Amino acid sequence: MSTTHLKRQKELKRLEKQRLKAENRAQRKLAKHAEAEAAAQQPFGAPESQVSEVLQVPRGENESREG
Repeated sequence: MSTTHLKRQKELKRLEKQRLKAENRAQRKLAKHAEAEAAAQQPFGAPESQVSEVLQVPRGENESREG
């Protein structure tokens, strides 16, 4: 193989790698944007199930302390 052919192959490989990296960056950016958007829709960034767990007080503990 000639040197020109090898250089051309190397350049094509470099361009392909560059294109793949650009795609990965774009995907990460979209995922980050979607994650931030989902977090903005939730109250204070916490899932609703966690909020309800924090607000619940076990009934047995409060009643036994008073009596």
